[in-house]
Amino acid sequence: MSTAIRKRQLGRPVSIVGAGMSRFGAFADKDSRDLFVEAFQDMLDNLDQGIDVRDIECAYVGNYSSDLFEHQGHTAPIIADWLGLTPMPVTRIENACASSGSALREGIMAIASGLYDIVLVGGMEKMTSLPTEGVTDVLATAADCLYEVPAGLTFPGIFGAIATAHMDRYDTNLDHLLKVGIKNHKNGALNPKAQFNVTIQSLMERRMARAQERGQPVPEYATEIDFLNDPGANPWIAWPLRLYDCAPITDGAACVLLVASEIAQNFSDKPIEIAGTGQASGRPLHDADELTSLSAAKAAAGVAYEMARVTADDIQVAEVHDCFTIAEIIATEDLGFFAPGEGGRAVDEGRTALHGDKPINTSGGLKAKGHPVGASGVAQVAEIFHQLRGEAGDRQVNKPNLELGLTHNVGGTGGTCVVNILRRSS
Repeated sequence: MSTAIRKRQLGRPVSIVGAGMSRFGAFADKDSRDLFVEAFQDMLDNLDQGIDVRDIECAYVGNYSSDLFEHQGHTAPIIADWLGLTPMPVTRIENACASSGSALREGIMAIASGLYDIVLVGGMEKMTSLPTEGVTDVLATAADCLYEVPAGLTFPGIFGAIATAHMDRYDTNLDHLLKVGIKNHKNGALNPKAQFNVTIQSLMERRMARAQERGQPVPEYATEIDFLNDPGANPWIAWPLRLYDCAPITDGAACVLLVASEIAQNFSDKPIEIAGTGQASGRPLHDADELTSLSAAKAAAGVAYEMARVTADDIQVAEVHDCFTIAEIIATEDLGFFAPGEGGRAVDEGRTALHGDKPINTSGGLKAKGHPVGASGVAQVAEIFHQLRGEAGDRQVNKPNLELGLTHNVGGTGGTCVVNILRRSS
């Protein structure tokens, strides 16, 4: 049998014609099914030409662990019922934080195969019903429970180790990490659906005002970096990561509508084409070749670039999996945007800012938009969909001929990565 890698192409073109999101945040009065309905309704409300929901033929729903977060398994038929879509087939996909990214791949392949023409894809997670220690325990099940978990490696510990390795090997420093958080909060402040739609500057000013109101010593912060270097305001979680280096615990849902490109104009005036998609697996952290890169990300990106017939230089805007600030820096290197070790410097130089040459996480990223783990992959796609259509509001990337965007969704300790490349149809 030949070991040559076949160049993969979709059997027929697939497009996104609609996208929707719930608000991301903490919602005591909602569970994951409520959030998914909210995202679905948002998508329907924003479809250019509408749709009879009975025309949707199939759905895939990314969800990491409603079983542990909500004590509810078998969520796929529940979603079908709550959307009024029974007896349509709905399948739940679990791939840790890459669950909905993987669900999207299944939806793309279902249409590309010719089996279906119209497919709903979404993701959801309700995390805040558990205390922080409970959420930590649930998320730990995405790590290797034979080797990584017994060593005491929570996810902050895992990415703290990755950050330490990156800082040791390259010139990356603590300020680079802080500047990723500052940038993403600045973008999140422009996103009305973000969990933290507030800048670090505003948080700093609030802390100073609160101290003054209480008659306490007012911190002498000259800059956002001063604020983030205050252990009282930004405590250490797992060195070198602090509180504001970590994505929050989040409830939320997102969905997109996929159709065969040949019928896309029936639903949308400005459909967005799936130009390339790649998914890869990697070894657990304890067995990885290096700690400063995720092999699955490189492999998935390579497949997606080849399918889209583009390179990293062609990508104009990207949403990457910044579950921790170091993860964004490493992602930009794994995707080929910057050379190994140069990701931190690119943040320093403003290259990844909203109006930089390579805008990253215009939505606020997982860091500020929020990280409902089963929904994050599709939420990234929703952001790129809106960016390419020129409808991202105050956070719109101001580039002439904005055409190509990318999403990068990671699961576990890098064991799964899904990369999608989206193209604005001409």
